[in-house]
Amino acid sequence: MTAALAIFVKTTGLSPIKTRLAKHLGREIAEQFQHLSTEAVFAVVRSTRSVLPSYWAVAEQEGLTSMQWQSMPTIWQGEGGLGSRMHHVYAQLQSRYGGAILIGADVPQISAALLDQAVSALAVPTTAYTVGDTRDGGFWLFGGNAPVPEAAWLSTPYSHPETRRILIKALGRHRVHHLPMITDVDDPVDLQSLRLELGTLSEPLPEQARLAAWLRLLAT
Repeated sequence: MTAALAIFVKTTGLSPIKTRLAKHLGREIAEQFQHLSTEAVFAVVRSTRSVLPSYWAVAEQEGLTSMQWQSMPTIWQGEGGLGSRMHHVYAQLQSRYGGAILIGADVPQISAALLDQAVSALAVPTTAYTVGDTRDGGFWLFGGNAPVPEAAWLSTPYSHPETRRILIKALGRHRVHHLPMITDVDDPVDLQSLRLELGTLSEPLPEQARLAAWLRLLAT
């Protein structure tokens, strides 16, 4: 099974960044977090054993040529809400490569082993999709080697305690492989959980260590 991976990002200066963090901690802190978190996620993707074609899935069409995203090819998320944008990216990559994996830039505690596990799961003929669970009821990764009906993406409420369950139900009777549950960062309280989860990494990458040090400083 061949798959491509896309990291969903917003471009600083073109879109509001981590709005719930910014509301409580200020725009500068939110942008600092997003920068450090994105660097860590990118480093993990680059360190995986499974070498995948990888893309920045950029929210803004004018952001496709931004210097922020020159380290990998870019793909536009498209118009509309999150469901529409995930459908747009997933459908393009899945039809082109046979499989697609979508992740966000707000899970810097992931590891190469977790991403390799997602790829291995999709290589099993009986597994159509793999989902990385988050503690708030959503998902930090969605991957598949089969098309996903647009209606499944659009009928799912996002940032909702039942997001993951509703999406999986909409996929029908296909087999879904679940990856370990972690925290994705939306609110300030998530930063404490992230700091603890980064602390459990046995061999953090330099970018992850840099973010962990920033979080410790922020907590003082």
